[in-house]
Amino acid sequence: MTTEVSQFSNAGAASSSGSSGSTNLTSDFDTFIQLLTAQAKYQDPTEPMDNTEYASQLAEFSMVEQQVLTNDNLSVVHQQLGLGNMASLTGWVGMEVRAAAAAQFDGTNPVNVAPNPAAAADDVTLVVKDDDGKEVNRITLPVSAEPYDWDGTNFSGDTVAAGAYSFVVESKKDGEVILSETAEVYTEVRETQMQGSDVVLITETGTAILATSVTALRDPNEEVV
Repeated sequence: MTTEVSQFSNAGAASSSGSSGSTNLTSDFDTFIQLLTAQAKYQDPTEPMDNTEYASQLAEFSMVEQQVLTNDNLSVVHQQLGLGNMASLTGWVGMEVRAAAAAQFDGTNPVNVAPNPAAAADDVTLVVKDDDGKEVNRITLPVSAEPYDWDGTNFSGDTVAAGAYSFVVESKKDGEVILSETAEVYTEVRETQMQGSDVVLITETGTAILATSVTALRDPNEEVV
C-alpha cells in the first residue's frame, strides 16, 4: 500500500507543477485526501500504514500546492508589470530610437549610423545590406565611434531604392576579422507590444526590437543642434 501512495503523490505533484489552474490543483488535492482516507480505512491490520510516511506524503503535496499557487501569483505580477511598462512606453510611438536594427532609407535623406568598432582594429569596414541580405556597398571607416551618414549610394555610386537597410561593422586586425556586429541606427517606433513578459517596439521597417536594447531616444520633429 505504501508504494502505491508514493507513486500517486509523485504523479499528483508532477501534474500540479505543470498546471496553471488552481481548480485542477484543488481537485487533485481532494482526490489525494480521499485515496489516503480509503487506504487508512481498508489497510491490512498485519501491515498497518506508517503514520510518519502518511504525514510526509500529505506535507509534500501541500508544499507543491503552495509552490504552484505562488508561481501563479508571480506570473500575474510579472504580467501586470509588463503591461505597466508597455503603457509607459506608448509615448515612444512616433519617436526615433537608436538600436542595432535595420533602418528605413527614404531614397533621399541619409541614414545616420553609429559604429562601434573594436579598439584593437586597424581596419574598419561598414557593410551595407538590403532587405534581402544582399550587400549593396562597403565603406571604409576610421577606427572610431564617430557617427557616419550613409548617403544611400551603392558600389557604383548610384542611389539605391527606398527601403530597409542594415549595417554591419567589420573590425579587422592584420587582415583578419576580429569583430563583426550590427551597427546601431535611428529608426521610428510605430507600435509597442507585449511578447511574453517583454515589451517590444515595432519599427518603421516592421522589425521587432526589445525596448531594453534601445540606447538613445529622440524626437524627429526637433532640430538637432
